[in-house]
Amino acid sequence: MRIMIAGESTAGHLAPIIAVYDSLKSKLGSSPSSERAEFMLISTESDFLKAFVNDTDIKYKSLKSGNKKKARLGLLAAILNLCKVTYWVFDYMPDVIFVKGDYISLPVAFAGKLFRVPVLMHESDSVPSKANKLVSRFSKRIAISFKQTEALYPSERVFFSGNPVSDFVIKASREESRKKFMIDGDKPVLFIMGGSKGAREINNLIIELLPDLLQKYEIIHQCGIGDYEKLRSKVAQMNIAFLDDYHLFPFLKQSLANAYAACDLVISRAGANTVAEIMLVGKPSILVPLSTAESDRQTQNAFYYSEAGAAVLLNEKNLKPHLFMNAIDSIFEDKLKVMEMMRMARQLAVPDAADKVADEIIRIAK
Repeated sequence: MRIMIAGESTAGHLAPIIAVYDSLKSKLGSSPSSERAEFMLISTESDFLKAFVNDTDIKYKSLKSGNKKKARLGLLAAILNLCKVTYWVFDYMPDVIFVKGDYISLPVAFAGKLFRVPVLMHESDSVPSKANKLVSRFSKRIAISFKQTEALYPSERVFFSGNPVSDFVIKASREESRKKFMIDGDKPVLFIMGGSKGAREINNLIIELLPDLLQKYEIIHQCGIGDYEKLRSKVAQMNIAFLDDYHLFPFLKQSLANAYAACDLVISRAGANTVAEIMLVGKPSILVPLSTAESDRQTQNAFYYSEAGAAVLLNEKNLKPHLFMNAIDSIFEDKLKVMEMMRMARQLAVPDAADKVADEIIRIAK
């Protein structure tokens, strides 16, 4: 079976793609016919993409001008992308196409419709972007991560899957993970992350508050590749107590599961994939949505989980030092609150989301 996949070269797209890929490999490899699965990924060009698919047998093609900003520059870029992708789809002629949505998926889904190849789109967020609404028109099936999103895609083509998460994130032990990060104290551990590209506002705030935070907490900080050298240089010049309790990383890939296992609280943006991981590992969290996200979808994601009691929502405009510290302290001051947040997180998790999407991909393949 030939399976074409489309998604941006960000962790928010590639992580669920890999989760579905792993499920498909398992299901097709163990089928009675032992049908061999072949994969072709279309994404945006980046070093991150190469690193992410390095451990797979996924072949890939990339578009230099496939991201949102460049795609909006003019009709010429869109036409060139459409011509390239249409040729790629024709040349590969997949049995089914799986798209994660956004502008990179639009020409792929259109070409799939043109050649009568069934398309399955996965909607990660609670509120669809304009691009995803367009992509959905060319999709035979639409998988959603939030049940309330069904009302925004009024069609019998919609089904609830949850957000695919690779099960490796739950396989690390707390004891071994703490050893990996050289954590041997009794202070609660904060895991702070802003996705593969980091979150500059959060990063700057952490450095500003570092002397106060390290008095009470140990910190694992994924700052993003772009900010890493600058932050590392700043921290190296700081003369503060407990600096050995601060663990700074550009991006955690294989060690992500260890960071989740070792921590007691996650502080993060509210991208759908990241929040799905947090729910799956059952950790309390403080979510700081990216205010510039299209359709304010990160805020809608965070609101859903905070309303359920699994997370604390902190708006970017309220990202002030004293409010940030108070939000962290108030969670650890109430043990019952921590336990309730953990319980609700596990209740909202959908551990078999990747299998649900993979099953539907196999079912609709021509």
